[in-house]
Amino acid sequence: MRIHRLVSVTTIPLLCLTALTACGSGDKGGSLDGPLGNQAPAKNGGSGGFDGGGKAGAPGLPKAGTMAKAAQIVSAYGACNDISTDPKDDDFFPGDEIYDSKWGVTERGACGKGTRIFMFKDLKTFQAKYKAELDADRKESPNKGHRGKFLLGQDFAVLPDQKPVIRNAIKPGGLLILNCHPDFKTPSGYRKDPALVQGCVLTDYFED
Repeated sequence: MRIHRLVSVTTIPLLCLTALTACGSGDKGGSLDGPLGNQAPAKNGGSGGFDGGGKAGAPGLPKAGTMAKAAQIVSAYGACNDISTDPKDDDFFPGDEIYDSKWGVTERGACGKGTRIFMFKDLKTFQAKYKAELDADRKESPNKGHRGKFLLGQDFAVLPDQKPVIRNAIKPGGLLILNCHPDFKTPSGYRKDPALVQGCVLTDYFED
């Protein structure tokens, strides 16, 4: 059974509305597999934690609390007005069931446009599980995960299906990309904040 939840972007916290633009069209293929200048880095996932503070001018990541709120946040970056939590729905991706309690995932959702949302209860567990999976995959595919994979909030992860969604989401006040590839580097001016798991970072650099 499909669950329809209409959300309004007018109620999104100001934290998530900073410098957002409308999602473009015609630029597809947003699998995660513009420079922000001298922005002060936040301690997102590092020693400062996700307290919404960090250094001045660099707030923490958005926190959802519920799937409905996570969909509301994602709607600021791309279409996610129609969220389903039914694994039998056509919008669910085969194989997503691997993101289960071992990842700390408590709920999975799919937007009508293909973007998926994963609620989790423990950020470190989620990051550690992703790194372990990537390390195993890299034995056969060394470049696997070089662009990262998930967009992260404090308690939810997003797998977008379009590049404009990714570009909008990583603007100031939005989400950050989890990257655990050992050879990952950013050009100067991009964020590369330490994650909770050694060898992983949170970044606003999307290598197109």
